[in-house]
Amino acid sequence: MTSVLVVEDDPIIRTYLIDELTAHGLVVRSSPDALGALREVTQWQPDAVVLDLGLPDLDGADALRMIRGLSQVPVLVATARSDDREIIKLLNAGADDYLVKPFSAGQLVARLAAVLRRSAVHAVPASAAAAIGVPGAGGTDGGAAVGTAPLVVGELRVDPTARSAHLEGRELALTRREFDLLEFLARNAGRVVSKRQLLAEVWRLPYVDEQTVDVHLSCLRRKLGERASMPRYLHTVRGVGVKLVSPR
Repeated sequence: MTSVLVVEDDPIIRTYLIDELTAHGLVVRSSPDALGALREVTQWQPDAVVLDLGLPDLDGADALRMIRGLSQVPVLVATARSDDREIIKLLNAGADDYLVKPFSAGQLVARLAAVLRRSAVHAVPASAAAAIGVPGAGGTDGGAAVGTAPLVVGELRVDPTARSAHLEGRELALTRREFDLLEFLARNAGRVVSKRQLLAEVWRLPYVDEQTVDVHLSCLRRKLGERASMPRYLHTVRGVGVKLVSPR
């Protein structure tokens, strides 16, 4: 069964989230603070984390960075902060998705199912699947199929099965989202892909600000050792989108 760690300092909200997620077939543990959350991530190793930002011992954004130093577990940020710049910072710091309070239990379960699908390693529990209309336990939806051949573009090699990418034989240190973005571009090598398409296919959240894509593309360029002004693999087609090509 899929396990979720709820990190929330408000006891009323925490109890509500535990009850609702448990009712949807998820195994739930909780922590009221960041240090307890880090301990659970290390020892219990949940399948996903729901992280509040207003924690008593450490700001949730700092807790997110510390979690990312320990694990690539999908993290869904639950926040009362709706400022676009703050949300972009959180996504760039390693959050897989976010929800602005207040939100319904159904919306939370649906978002958790989505981040688990994108992680390509866990099945969605049958009860949650029935509630939100996605494949349930015993399989995954989305992500790379077992045995998918590596994608090669010039000296760039992207392995969807191992979720690894190498450039000129050197492994790239990519976040989960950066890898998903690179894999999608590699699958569409030579084609111009719009930001709207990237949001729909990689983020699966078409209402997210396009600046989120810009931030991740900038990080990806840096890790590929290039700049927007001097592209090698990632080329921007002004007013249209971006494409991944083999350097000439």
